[in-house]
This record gives sequence, structure tokens and C-alpha cells, in this order.
Amino acid sequence: MNRDKLMTESSFTNLSRDIGYVDLCFQGNRQVIATAVIHRLAGTVLVDPGPTTCLTTLRETLAQRGIGIRDLDAVLLTHIHLDHAGATGALVRENPGIKVYVHERGARHMVDPTRLLDSAKQVWGDDMDRLWGEVLPVPQANLRVLKGGERITFGERELEVAYTPGHARHHVSYFDRSSSIAFVGDVAGIRVGPTPYVFPPTPPPDIDIRAWKESAALVDSWHAETLFLTHFGPHNAPSVHLRLLIQHLDEMTEIARRVIQQNTSEEDYMASFVADMEKHLRQHLPADDAHRYLEAAPLDMCWLGLFRYWKKQFEAEN
Repeated sequence: MNRDKLMTESSFTNLSRDIGYVDLCFQGNRQVIATAVIHRLAGTVLVDPGPTTCLTTLRETLAQRGIGIRDLDAVLLTHIHLDHAGATGALVRENPGIKVYVHERGARHMVDPTRLLDSAKQVWGDDMDRLWGEVLPVPQANLRVLKGGERITFGERELEVAYTPGHARHHVSYFDRSSSIAFVGDVAGIRVGPTPYVFPPTPPPDIDIRAWKESAALVDSWHAETLFLTHFGPHNAPSVHLRLLIQHLDEMTEIARRVIQQNTSEEDYMASFVADMEKHLRQHLPADDAHRYLEAAPLDMCWLGLFRYWKKQFEAEN
């Protein structure tokens, strides 16, 4: 099935009376990136609108529900990585009334994405445009800067905000008690379908294992009924899910440490890590499911984040 066909068949799935999500069909693949949609009479709120390369899919799928970009009231960002936030500036250009909620550590990069893009180019190189498309700045006046601990009201709905670093220093999560849905970005990892495997995405530069575990415990303390993951969609039994996340985070971190200790050259590190992780994934996942996980978090990117983490740990010990 070609990408145009996927886009015309992109789906809107309801979670409750006024909460649903869009499968953005990233790079022609289903179940890789989801945008949560809180739709109400006074306006619509998106959580993590995805990259600009998926904007047409987002626009067309919302239109099928009678929602236009001009109907958007706010965008809630869990963090500013391009697969979550890349389309935000384009949405604000189309609708200057959109309020953009973002953690204070990421806010300046939304206003001026130059450093964010320079850093991303070092990681993605020539694939930048193909994967993420154009990234436009967001005017300062549109930003609503978060620290964590806030409560955001949209009509009758109130969302609690928590600072949840570990995957990124600028990561927040949102909890809607009325629906018992927690919107958790990447801090609760990647999970596709019912398979009980939760993959922790570990890209550079901000991986902090201790902070990640503390954030997972905070999310667990909400006692939500549903975790909504950008990669991908809703999952029940949050406590079980989060225990699996920590288990697999520990396993990945240990694989990275072992690779560093057993290899003498940095040139061998990535190849050894990727090979060991591919074996690890084969033990847990069917090949088709593994493909969707790795579309959201390629193993070479995960290695770069864990290598940076361990390098900092080793330097602190010496």
C-alpha cells in the first residue's frame, strides 16, 4: 500500500466521548506516531501534533471529523523532539490563535529552533527533511511556559501537569482525571498493540536513568486507567506497563554498559550494541512489531543516547 493510500485511510480513534487520536502514518507506516485530540464545543486541543511531514495526514483526518486547523485552541507538547513537536510552528502560522504549552527548558527552542535543528542534523544528517520536514518558530506570545505542577483548564476539563524528565530534560506529562487518561509522551516508552513489551527510547542528549525511574513512579502515582503514548496510542494497566518499562530500561542500559566494557574501540560500540539489541528484540517481539518500534526509536539513535549517558557516569566516577 503506498503512502498516499495510507493517508486517505488514516484513522481517527475515539477513546471517550470527546477524546480520540490520529494515526499520523509516519513515513507510510501505521502505529508509529499518534496525536491525541481533545475535541469540545469551544475548541480543540492537540497533544504532540507530530512532525511537519505528517501535517497533511493530521489536517485531512481532523477534517473528516469536522475539525479544521482554525478550530484548534491549544497544542500541548510533552517535549520538543521533532517527532512530537515539529509541526507546531506550521500550525501556529496557519492559526495564530493557538496557545502552545511547553516546559520552560524547551520554550526558547520553540521560539528559535536553530540550535534544536543544528543538534538534530548532527544525528539525522541528510534524512532531516525526509523525516521531519520544515520546522518553523513559534512566536513568544503563543507560548504558555510550564514548570510542572500546573493545572490547565479547557472548558469543563482540567489537566494536571507534571515534570517528567529522564527521556528529555524538557519533558512533561498531562493527566486528565475526568477521563483517567495520562498523556505521557515518551516517558512511558514505546508500545505497539497488546504485546507486553515496552521499549525505552534513549536518543541523545538528555538520557538520565535515575530521573526516568522517578518520573515513571510519579506517573504511576496518578493511578490512571489509561496511558496514552505518542508511540503508540492507549494502554491500560499502567502499573504493569511501567514495571515493564523499567525492566527493559535496565536491560538496555546494561547491554550498553557491557558493550563499552567488552570492546576496545568506539568504532565497534554501535555495531555491537545494535546486534545485541536486535537479538534482545527478537526474544520479545514478532518481526513486524519490531519494525514499528524501530521506526519510532532506531537502535543507532538509542546507542548514542546511552553511550553519552555512560560516558558521563564513568567521568563522574573518576
